[in-house]
Amino acid sequence: MNFKKNLPLAIAGIAVMFASWSCSKSNNNSTSNPDQPTPGNTVKLAATTKFGNVITDGQGKTLYFFAIDANGNSGCTGGCSTAWPTFYQANLTLDKGLDAKDFGTITRTDGAKQTTYKGWPLYYFAGDAKAGDINGDDSEEVWFVAKPDYTVMVANSQLLGVDGVNYTSDLKPGTGVTQYITDDRGQTLYSFFKDKFKVNNYTAADFSNNKVWPIDTVKAVQNIPSVLDKTQFDVITVFGKTQLVYKGWPLYYFGADNNVRGNNKGIASPKPGIWPYANKTTAAAPTN
Repeated sequence: MNFKKNLPLAIAGIAVMFASWSCSKSNNNSTSNPDQPTPGNTVKLAATTKFGNVITDGQGKTLYFFAIDANGNSGCTGGCSTAWPTFYQANLTLDKGLDAKDFGTITRTDGAKQTTYKGWPLYYFAGDAKAGDINGDDSEEVWFVAKPDYTVMVANSQLLGVDGVNYTSDLKPGTGVTQYITDDRGQTLYSFFKDKFKVNNYTAADFSNNKVWPIDTVKAVQNIPSVLDKTQFDVITVFGKTQLVYKGWPLYYFGADNNVRGNNKGIASPKPGIWPYANKTTAAAPTN
């Protein structure tokens, strides 16, 4: 055998074998270890059976919202950040179904940057071991898996009325955190004490008073945070426009909140109890 003559063929054969082995090894790694980076966008949508579409990072790790962050700032610091690490991506590329206008960046009190979605800072959960895990949803009733299509969210915050007074959950002067329903961007929603079950008794037919207490014109109920019951939400028609209702209560914004997320001034307008907040303990609206 002429070894020199056949050397190029031998080298070529070894190269083919090595390439085949490398591809096989790479494929095995991507199957057995889903945390391995995969080509694609830096923020993705993952379809799940239980939660529907959820927002993940580029490697498929689940992202979360924190109810304390309704004002758009991160309330998770110190030891909280160990359990709930922040997500930040400087250069965003997005899956179809996500809008770049919904994303932003904040600077935290520790100086680090954090990516936001619809104003909610985004976090990981240390209890999620791998891509696809969703173990943090409804944790302590304040952590919720990030979704693109929440109809409402919840905020955990101090109530501060338009009168400048702090209120407790029972609408008495004092300090304390209260959980209440907001829209998907953290703006507070209210009910009106004179309304009846799925009946709006406030809004004028010509909407002349709608700037004072605008109705929440949601057209359909989509996703709801796990702490609430989706079956208790519905939509009614008010003089040709739709309005979101919860437990039969039509839901409104307060004009003097000035579309500022985290504001809840309406709870004291004109006095506590006239335009209360709503949450899971709210009693159903009366039928008559």
